[in-house]
Amino acid sequence: MRLPGLLCLLLLFVVQHSQLLRAEELQGPISESASATETATATKSEEISTADKDKESPPVDAASNDRKAAKLKDAEFAPRTKVMPAALFERLWNDSLMKQQKLKAQIEAIEAEQPQVEAELTPEQLEAQSLFDNAMEILSKPRTDKRVAFTLLRKAAAFNHAKARAEVAWAMLLGLWMPFDFQQAAEEFERLAIDGLPEAHAGLAFLYSVGVGGKNVSQPLALIHYTLAALGDNTLAQMAMGYRYLYGINVPISCEKALIQYKRVARKVASKVTFANGPVVHRVRLLDELENPGSHETEIVDYYQLLADKGDVQSQVGLGQLYYQGGKAIQQDHQKALEYFTLAANAGNAIGFAFLGKLYLEGSEQIKADNETAFKYFSKASEMGDPVGQSGLGLMYLKGLGVPKDSIKALSYFTQAADQGWVDGQLQLGNMYFTGNGVKTDYKLALKYFNLATQSGHVLAYYNLGIMHAYGMGMLRSCPAAVEFFKNVAERGRWSSRLMHAYNDYKQNRIDEAYMHYALLAEVGYEVAQSNAAFLLDREEVHVFNDRHEDLIRAFYYWKRAAGQGYSAAQVKLGDYYYYGWGTKTDFETAAALYRKASEQQYNAQAMFNLGYMHEQGLGMKKDWHLAKRLYDLAAETNSDAKVPVAIALFKLQMLAKIESIKESPYRFIFYMDENIAANWDLYLITILTLLLGIIMYARRPFQQPEQQVAQQPAAPQVHDMAAVPVNAAPAAEATGATGGAAAADAIVAAAAASESTAAASASTATTTASSTTGSSSSPAPGTSSNTLDPTD
Repeated sequence: MRLPGLLCLLLLFVVQHSQLLRAEELQGPISESASATETATATKSEEISTADKDKESPPVDAASNDRKAAKLKDAEFAPRTKVMPAALFERLWNDSLMKQQKLKAQIEAIEAEQPQVEAELTPEQLEAQSLFDNAMEILSKPRTDKRVAFTLLRKAAAFNHAKARAEVAWAMLLGLWMPFDFQQAAEEFERLAIDGLPEAHAGLAFLYSVGVGGKNVSQPLALIHYTLAALGDNTLAQMAMGYRYLYGINVPISCEKALIQYKRVARKVASKVTFANGPVVHRVRLLDELENPGSHETEIVDYYQLLADKGDVQSQVGLGQLYYQGGKAIQQDHQKALEYFTLAANAGNAIGFAFLGKLYLEGSEQIKADNETAFKYFSKASEMGDPVGQSGLGLMYLKGLGVPKDSIKALSYFTQAADQGWVDGQLQLGNMYFTGNGVKTDYKLALKYFNLATQSGHVLAYYNLGIMHAYGMGMLRSCPAAVEFFKNVAERGRWSSRLMHAYNDYKQNRIDEAYMHYALLAEVGYEVAQSNAAFLLDREEVHVFNDRHEDLIRAFYYWKRAAGQGYSAAQVKLGDYYYYGWGTKTDFETAAALYRKASEQQYNAQAMFNLGYMHEQGLGMKKDWHLAKRLYDLAAETNSDAKVPVAIALFKLQMLAKIESIKESPYRFIFYMDENIAANWDLYLITILTLLLGIIMYARRPFQQPEQQVAQQPAAPQVHDMAAVPVNAAPAAEATGATGGAAAADAIVAAAAASESTAAASASTATTTASSTTGSSSSPAPGTSSNTLDPTD
């Protein structure tokens, strides 16, 4: 309220001052109104004396009278025009002074009422505020029991503490240490939003954007509540509004409005950054982890811990750094970091000394800050040429921490550390040149060192570059660049720990809880959260909505937002959604454009393969087999995992090329079959395959050895009566078995069909052969003749 009033007064003063200057240019400065009155009196006396002279003078013509009348009129109105600006300025100035005094009185009255409101708090309200403060302090620390914090929040909410009620509602919405209750959370947010609580407006905006808690998806309502929450200085709402203005989500694209929102959040983050640069937050993309599963980080940590316990100094330093900053497999623990750095320092390691100095300079829950001890360890590390120790000494001399302030020594130590590539030295050296602290201000050198520090990901370096681009300090002003830097800083706030919380929920198979966290962070612009939320919906692992069609629509929009921020895998997935028509209409051209963008900008092998297939089939673009082969080859060169599918695709492409060549040859009549054959091609194909299978089975049947040829039995002479059969035929058949009996029967039939003379000779030959083959078993019985009966008997 104070700012608009001051602006109005300033504008009014400028207008009045310009009027006054204009009057002075025309007639000179006006000192007093009395001088103007004297001038008017003198003029009037002159007018009177002139009139008397006119009376005494002889008469003149009419033209001269008109000229005199005009001169008298000008002389009459000239003094009035000189007096009016002064009077107007005096009046406006008095009015502005009265308004300013009135505004000042109102501000003093409001400030005087604030302590009275605090003094009027009841004992219950004071207890609720104390419970809320304790709970938020527990939640802000990394290694604390969060269940205790939410127990305190519920007690504070029972005393009707507004912010505690909002925190409990958020916990019910996200599944934080309590079961889901979307409906109860929505009702609580609505009751609190009536009182104008920013956290409640942010909760309602999230509900309307996601579509849970009995709320239908309504982006206009979500936008209204995000705006109200951002005006109430809610951090997540400010990030959400900045993201929407940056990418034009339900609002016109406005870089300047996005800059305002992100700059506010970045200022909060930069003010909380410590010497340790904050805990490291790993942004795990579930899609990348599924496609490229890495080694188990826990096993690697166990391996390094084994080496460290055996006295390996490098392993001790590595574990100390992991526990100092925290990571994916290890939570931040400065006490364990102190133990491992102490072991390394005892072995004479410079890095161990340097990080011990950082631990004692900054202090933590487990370690009390001690500038004297920090200076001792930094000095030892600096003597050994370690850049971390040099940077630590420079910081102590720059800020006078335990030592007298000395900008010259600080500059020297920072320069030594920066020359060795240490990020803190580069940052602090850039700050000195940026602010002119101990050196002459030089924006070009500040820009150089800030850029070097951003290569190591320092938060403050991003923030300072954002300031320089936002105000055009040492360069041309660039709103997009400033927004990019401020967005990077904003996404490194303490709320980014929700990413690790969601990932842990996913690993523990708490998919719905993980999805709600990812959905919240996706609203405020985290690209990794957008892709992970889409990934969970795409795999049908989320059971919040229980509608596959709605899941695909939501996944489509999440993939679209992640692809808009440059994630190549999301661009490929979005192309798949356009290709198959999942959650949207089928659009081959858009799918091809997305595949091309991912292949050209990010060299994505999957995008190259998909684009080659679309060129092969002519989907959304002109059919071009040569270009398809080129894209297949590029996919195989880019990623070795693509070699097998690329080989299959190239074989298929060669077969299609052969078929096309046959169609242009004299044998093209094969492809011009009649409609009946073409309609039942599958039946003919099955028949051909069956015949081929039969031929293969026949060719691969097991080989059988041929049996020994058995002599035929003697044939009987040609007779017309069965009594003419030789007497020894039956014993011969019994002796030879089945084979011999068959041979004898064949001989008898043959003998009956032959002539008489020929039959007798054949029978004699057969009898002789059978006798020699069967041996003793076929010899005639005693008392019988060994010869056949004479047919003439």
